[in-house]
Amino acid sequence: MEVLLNGNPRTVAHNLTIENLITSLHLDGKFAVELNRHIVPRSEYPKTALRPGDNIEIVQAIGGG
Repeated sequence: MEVLLNGNPRTVAHNLTIENLITSLHLDGKFAVELNRHIVPRSEYPKTALRPGDNIEIVQAIGGG
């Protein structure tokens, strides 16, 4: 199915959760996930299923100084 990931079209598997997406992207560290303009709490990642046309924004915190 097609979703938008950080503004870019992306084909992902059906029945994918946010947790599965994060795992497939090999993300670690601190980041926030927004699904259709709503921040998703980390505790909801395993049970939040993605649907065709969803708009997902993932923002990763980068330290500096």
